[in-house]
Amino acid sequence: MSNDVQREHPPGSDSGLHEKGLSKGTVGVLGTVVIGISCIAPAYTLTAALGPTVAEVGTNLPAIFLAGFLPMLLVALGYRELNNVMPDSGTSFTWATRAFGPLIGWMGGWGLIAATVIVLSNLAAVAVDFFYLLIAQLTGQEWIAELTRNLWINIPTTLVFVAAATWISYRGLNATKAFQYVLVGFQVAVLLLFAIMCFTNPEPFDRTPITLEMFNPAAVESFTAFAAGVSLSIFIFWGWDVTLTMNEETTDPEKVPGRAATLTVLIIIALYMAVSLGVIYYAGIGTEGLGAGNPENQESIFAVLSGPVMGPLAILMSLAILSSSAASLQSTLVSPARTILSMGYYKALPEKYARISPRFMSPSVATVTAAVAAAGFYVVTRILSENALWDTITALGMMICFYYGLTALACVWYFRTELFDSVRNILFKFLAPLIGGVVLLVMFVRTCIDSMDPAYGSGSSIGGVGMVFILGVGVLALGVVIMLVMRVKHPAFFRGETIKTKR
Repeated sequence: MSNDVQREHPPGSDSGLHEKGLSKGTVGVLGTVVIGISCIAPAYTLTAALGPTVAEVGTNLPAIFLAGFLPMLLVALGYRELNNVMPDSGTSFTWATRAFGPLIGWMGGWGLIAATVIVLSNLAAVAVDFFYLLIAQLTGQEWIAELTRNLWINIPTTLVFVAAATWISYRGLNATKAFQYVLVGFQVAVLLLFAIMCFTNPEPFDRTPITLEMFNPAAVESFTAFAAGVSLSIFIFWGWDVTLTMNEETTDPEKVPGRAATLTVLIIIALYMAVSLGVIYYAGIGTEGLGAGNPENQESIFAVLSGPVMGPLAILMSLAILSSSAASLQSTLVSPARTILSMGYYKALPEKYARISPRFMSPSVATVTAAVAAAGFYVVTRILSENALWDTITALGMMICFYYGLTALACVWYFRTELFDSVRNILFKFLAPLIGGVVLLVMFVRTCIDSMDPAYGSGSSIGGVGMVFILGVGVLALGVVIMLVMRVKHPAFFRGETIKTKR
């Protein structure tokens, strides 16, 4: 191995798992939760997802959020159990390899890397959009907001945002943590203020009373609408697993990441409920005017509602979304960088990706690689077609369901010999990850089927097959091709020499 630190993790001493030289004891539960919330990016995620979800399920938005939350919570419990015995920065890659073998493990790692690299490009794009919007609001010059539509301005600005996020991430979790506290605290405070002002506004646009029926998933009109809604809601919860990729750098690798993951998911569902109920109460689900179901409002619901709801304080929402996307751009780099690091360390990728910065004790080559991939993806798709960029974002749900579901089932299989040793094992090592994993894999298959229709997404298609399906399946297929190349060039991992599969 090329790293300075090669000590075995005590829980996995027979597995070949090692520490990789990352900075130890850097973050506790609070810092890990803050980075987890930042990676989810609630302000950015909600402004993009609320409108499309309302369009699918109407006033059953809270029920769909709960339906998306439950499998996430169940999967998080399975992740916690795996982390307790194998606290390794590779997470999905390492755990699926230990449970199912090198091929499935490699694809689990690829699913995580591909999803995060794609969303990094989108986060940078949203940050740039709101950067110019904020300048326009501050100066009163509306034309400045339109600069983001000019590719010769948009692309260089986006690359600057990516470079800045990469610089902070390269400097390790101490720099990341300090940067995140302020931005995450600010966006959460603004979202709660927005929710309160929705409920207290004396003249709501379309006052819609909150009822218990809104929380009933069975009230959704069709399974197709339910599946589409859950796929969107899964996307808005995605990102909490960054808390586990930092496990080697936490104050207690066996306990802190699992606790932080569970806390992150619970805090996010509470925040989402407050905001979504506020939007329904104030704006209703109509397709006209300020209604949340209006197609013209779906690209950014907060850009439409923040003015009427918050008045002169609306600029705070623009700041919150800018800070949310910028903070998440930086924190999201944590996850793919540490997965690439782990894959390089265990020789599933070239060993150069396992290099650690001697000064900052961070994954140097892996961090830069993830950033360059995200920047390159954005430039290519933005130049080719804006529809291709947004369709790939829609396909994210497919990849998220794939690698989350795979990892959850890895928990069940890894612990198969002890599942019924205690009630706790039955609940947390068997039922929770099994149900969560099966639900997400069913959603993966359903999304694959539905996305073959060109109407699923921007309407773009090739040969009558929807672009969302082509992009989503294409990215996974690319992973298979790269894996086969790595198998020829770097066979040690695929022969089970660097990580041993549990028998």
